[in-house]
Amino acid sequence: MVSVNLGVLHYVLDHIYGAFLHRTKLSTPFFSRGWGGSKLDLLERMVKQLFPEAAAQNWPPNLVQPIWKTVWETKNARLREGVFRTPCDEQLINALPPESHNARVAFLAPKFVRPQKMACVVHLAGTGDHTFERRLWLGGPLLKQNIATMVLESPFYGHRRPGLQRGAKLLCVSDLLLLGRATIEEARSLLHWLEVEAGFGKMGICGLSMGGVHAAMVGSLHPTPIATLPFLAPHSAVGAFCEGILKYATAWEALREDAAQKAGMTLEEVRERLRSVLSLTDVTRFQFPKILGLSYLWLLQMMAIFLDTLSWSFKEHGQAQK
Repeated sequence: MVSVNLGVLHYVLDHIYGAFLHRTKLSTPFFSRGWGGSKLDLLERMVKQLFPEAAAQNWPPNLVQPIWKTVWETKNARLREGVFRTPCDEQLINALPPESHNARVAFLAPKFVRPQKMACVVHLAGTGDHTFERRLWLGGPLLKQNIATMVLESPFYGHRRPGLQRGAKLLCVSDLLLLGRATIEEARSLLHWLEVEAGFGKMGICGLSMGGVHAAMVGSLHPTPIATLPFLAPHSAVGAFCEGILKYATAWEALREDAAQKAGMTLEEVRERLRSVLSLTDVTRFQFPKILGLSYLWLLQMMAIFLDTLSWSFKEHGQAQK
């Protein structure tokens, strides 16, 4: 009898698929326009401000005022969508594409429960998650637990995607850092709005994959304790782009040519440079989230509910496909 390690099998198949898809030019690569020039220098400085040793690490969130419209409502629940100006400072706004200046958010909540009696979880997008639907799908069953769901559309995704960008394939390395920094700012501001304006007593932040990385950073940087749940998240983008499947989807030659305009670099030096830049996304460089007392107990409860919901969603999706 031959036993098969499914983890190894999936890893091998993923890499074969990734190599075939991207080396045959069937898909646009990441970073096809290079490093991002002066934007990358700016973003490297601004991301470093998030680390514990930086004086600006505990800056308070900016309060946003979303303009809401009701999408639908039932007897027990209501879905609203809101638009607000990104709370990023002027330097970041100028670096963002115009399409990303206004943020979009969906808010699914029970209708007849006071905010003080329920909780709300902000769901952040994983790589390639351009719409609200997947995360709202997870939020549906949470309504039974009196947990509202807020879904943020990331910069560079969905309606906020630049016109020249194809899918999730960011044009420059600087765009990845910019996406992360803006997402962190916007998520912290939404959590602040939930507490100050909406009156929620319990709040959480969660995300899948890239969204989990951003969720961990938000949990670390938020001034008050919130439940923080990164799900299937790497510790940084280094693994994905330098070691994982996305290394086949990275425009290494474009990065080398862009770097060569300043100083000649070999392909191996380009890989090391990208590894160095993406190390700024390493969540282990951040402080542990401020989870104390009841927040910790609620985190455990939220994890159990989230996993049950994920299991339910996969089951429902499987039945729908039959």
